Amino acid sequence: MVERGPRRSASATALELLADLIVRTTGVHYGETRREQLEERLEEATAARGLSLLDYYYLLRYDPDAGAAWNELMDRLAVPETYFWRQPDQFQALVEEVLPRWAAAHPNRPLRIWSAACCSGEEPLSIAMALAEGGWWDRLAIELVGSDASEALLDRARAGVYGERALRSLSPARRARWFRREPAGWRIDPALHARVRWARANLLDEAQAGPLASADVVFCRNVLIYFSDDAILRVARMLARHMPDAGWLFLGASESLMRLATDFTMEEVGPAFAYVRKPGAAPGGGPAPPPPSRPLTAQPEPR
Repeated sequence: MVERGPRRSASATALELLADLIVRTTGVHYGETRREQLEERLEEATAARGLSLLDYYYLLRYDPDAGAAWNELMDRLAVPETYFWRQPDQFQALVEEVLPRWAAAHPNRPLRIWSAACCSGEEPLSIAMALAEGGWWDRLAIELVGSDASEALLDRARAGVYGERALRSLSPARRARWFRREPAGWRIDPALHARVRWARANLLDEAQAGPLASADVVFCRNVLIYFSDDAILRVARMLARHMPDAGWLFLGASESLMRLATDFTMEEVGPAFAYVRKPGAAPGGGPAPPPPSRPLTAQPEPR
């Protein structure tokens, strides 16, 4: 007689199916250390819809109208921990090294910057501050886009009001220059806030992320640490397909592409490191796509 191991419960099987579906769709990987967190988020999502885990899996996997359910789930899975002026050496590198080189090489073309997975907007707004303090808004035509997969976090970014914790790394002078105190929190300067366009984009959905990835400079920081290796490789290939030759990619301090085969090389850029797209690289064969002839476009914001 063949001995059989213990049978897995239907809920445990459904949890595994959902975890696999989530990593394939969003890139977010929940290993054993984060499995309890995933289970809690899924329990909240299924309770809100009155579904079992297995029914919820069928909804996300097979229902042609599952878009709203996916949006709700992305909001629940989002990691909202971020703050202004995080890893400032990269902002310094952008202003003092990247932009002078880019302006010299492209005197008549707008500069496109994409802050991917920007959470509630602190990163692109920090970039906008750095550009303003370096005088670059008056010297170049610049388009700055911040995107995230969570509509709830984008709503917070569009509101432009932040709590004390988000400002914890700002100097008193920078806080005084760019924020004013309100009963609801700290409101960022409206003129600076208007410099950023907001768009919803899942990094693994090339139809959403591809047009944004045609930017000359991409900040994709502190999101790949949650991704599986396969998802990281998919994102890197998507970026290489759309970014122009010698485009700059900034990752978080704990993230690296060095152990994966990608079309980026790491370079020291002033006080920081960045990944530079190899000239002519185009995964899957064929020449690299030319830079777009019109400004970077994002999905329209809901009114």
